[in-house]
Amino acid sequence: MIKEWQPSCTIEVLRLRAQLFNSIRCFFSARAVLEVETPLLGYACGTDPQLDFFTTDYIAHPQRDTLFLQTSPEFAMKRLLAAGSGSIYQICKAFRNGESGRFHNPEFTLLEWYRVGFTLTELMDEISELIQTLSLGYLSLNTTQRFTYQDIFERTTGLNPLTFSYVDYSAFALANGQPEAMTICGYEHGLWLDFIFSHHIQPYLGESALCMIYGYPACQSSLARINNLNPLISDRVEIFINGIELGNGYYELTDAQEQNKRFDEEIAIRLENNRPATVKDKNLIAALECGLPECAGIAIGLDRLMMVLTGSLTIDEVLSFPVRRA
Repeated sequence: MIKEWQPSCTIEVLRLRAQLFNSIRCFFSARAVLEVETPLLGYACGTDPQLDFFTTDYIAHPQRDTLFLQTSPEFAMKRLLAAGSGSIYQICKAFRNGESGRFHNPEFTLLEWYRVGFTLTELMDEISELIQTLSLGYLSLNTTQRFTYQDIFERTTGLNPLTFSYVDYSAFALANGQPEAMTICGYEHGLWLDFIFSHHIQPYLGESALCMIYGYPACQSSLARINNLNPLISDRVEIFINGIELGNGYYELTDAQEQNKRFDEEIAIRLENNRPATVKDKNLIAALECGLPECAGIAIGLDRLMMVLTGSLTIDEVLSFPVRRA
């Protein structure tokens, strides 16, 4: 029985983590992508209605300010991009309050990178190259799979994910013994898509393969651009192996007005749902106004990737000290 002072993972897993980080650095060094470091504490935070965050008091008498532990380094990295950094990557900690379970720890490790001049397709190519490289010697992966969100959703459920139908979605939930979906999702298109996708599609994605789902509905655009050819979809990709979501990437939004509008909409949703208040990142808006270069980027959860590479059932098995042992 492991005592509380002991790490949850084995020494072999610690060595694998170190090797993984070294391999990532070698991969990006060979491509002349600059490693950067940005603050974990900031005066603003993401506005995503589904995320909660940690705050702390910064006291420099007589001044007292509230600072946020960052849920992602994205905003600060985009400020570097706007300042002319060129393509960059970062391996860092991120923090999300209330997230604990088989695949979640409130403190976790992210790999996030941005490639200036890349389209979403080019980013997807590089993601595949990286995952195949990191898997060598640990996991045998079949050929990378790529599906549009609409195709995989319709083939699996028979539902159209691009046009919201409360009647059709409710009927599907009832037919599958999930009447609670109507209470959970209400008339929110995005919530319905998340519910149906997570229960009926995600568990079967990427069996012994990297699976990329791209072209998410516009209502789930987050920080991605709306597609130029189809306003109903966004240029967003998510990656999965053996049903585990590993990362979320975008052809990045560069329009400051649109980004500010999305921030305000998400803040309004948070208030409506009685979620903790957040602070919009005005420095990001200023950076976008100055000019963010055309780029694509993604964040990958390295702890979850470690789970996949080691065949671990829980995230605790790949962390030295998860939250309950911290």
